[in-house]
Amino acid sequence: MSKETYVPQKAMVIMAHPDDIEFSCAGTVARWIKGGAEIAYVLCTSGDVGIAEPSMTKAKATEIREAEQREAAKVVGVHEVIYLREPDGMLVNTLDLRKRLVREIRRFRPEVVITGDPTVVWVNDSYINHPDHRAAAGAALDAVFPAAGQPNLFEELAEEGLTAHKPRKVYVSGFRAGNTSVNITETMDLKVAALKKHVSQMAEFENIEAMIREWAAEAGKGKEMDYAEVFRVISLVSDEDFAKMQEKDSAVA
Repeated sequence: MSKETYVPQKAMVIMAHPDDIEFSCAGTVARWIKGGAEIAYVLCTSGDVGIAEPSMTKAKATEIREAEQREAAKVVGVHEVIYLREPDGMLVNTLDLRKRLVREIRRFRPEVVITGDPTVVWVNDSYINHPDHRAAAGAALDAVFPAAGQPNLFEELAEEGLTAHKPRKVYVSGFRAGNTSVNITETMDLKVAALKKHVSQMAEFENIEAMIREWAAEAGKGKEMDYAEVFRVISLVSDEDFAKMQEKDSAVA
């Protein structure tokens, strides 16, 4: 498993709910931003059924959870958070959702997209991966490849000035299974601080900081990392070809 030192120029994180990013990859996001990356978040839902209180409405929950996500993003240095406001708990990988994600990818033009693993169902003996997580990840992958990079697919987006764009790498976060470890030792405190901004979700955890640090320590075990986040990285454009493309662009400029 490689030890990742790569920092993209731009990255987009696509997840289902507020707090999914903080649980899965906020340490990597913080590390990349410290390295000069520009990063945007896309949340497919606003987590509007995620506050189980008798008097809570979906509208109020949306307001609370979107505000929490914005505060969490600020902690690690992310300033752009997009909410697609698909129905929480009922997210489906449809062509319409794919098109909405393609629109965001073509607009922001990320070098890397981070998302979840749509194939993960059985996480452990006590947790089934949320169907929204699987739907968001599936839609994100379908949007990244081949849709976003095909100019004749969703041609109507060109009328918005959104031309085809193919991200060169996908980082799939999948519960510590992967081929690349990102050392988040220096940004672990930011990951914890960002997660704690999701106040509405903290009541169900006895000690969220201890739990999240234990996960990251386990991910870094045997890799000379105090804390890590693990991804399956797929390179749609190889590092060698990307370097040649950059040289060509520099020569033209």
